[in-house]
Amino acid sequence: MRILGLDVGSKTVGVAVSDLMGWTAQGVEIIPINEAVGQFGFERLKELITIYEVDKIVIGLPKNMNNSIGPRAEASLTYGRMVEETFGLPVDFVDERLTTVQAEKMLVNEGNVSRKKRKKVIDKLAAVILLQNYLDSQ
Repeated sequence: MRILGLDVGSKTVGVAVSDLMGWTAQGVEIIPINEAVGQFGFERLKELITIYEVDKIVIGLPKNMNNSIGPRAEASLTYGRMVEETFGLPVDFVDERLTTVQAEKMLVNEGNVSRKKRKKVIDKLAAVILLQNYLDSQ
């Protein structure tokens, strides 16, 4: 069973995929989107679902620190409902508070990656972290 992990933002979607056993998450890519004009990257997402033979999708839910649902989390919930309706796959949501912060720290402290290069990979790494957290919890 392969699971696709998505870190959804207003301009990009970070993508990660599990191995066939559901033990590890690997980064795949960052899909450019434009939430403001209704471009959600579903064409590329469909290709990735087919390539990796995905059975389930996990989407990060960026809750507020007090556990409430804010505008960004609402947007992720809406994206998840659209994905579920479009592709007919089950969608789970996972609390992703601080995954981007964790990804940034990893890139700075362990990878010594420049700010310019971080912007190109941070969403993909955040998707890996949220998917790995999900896999570890199962």
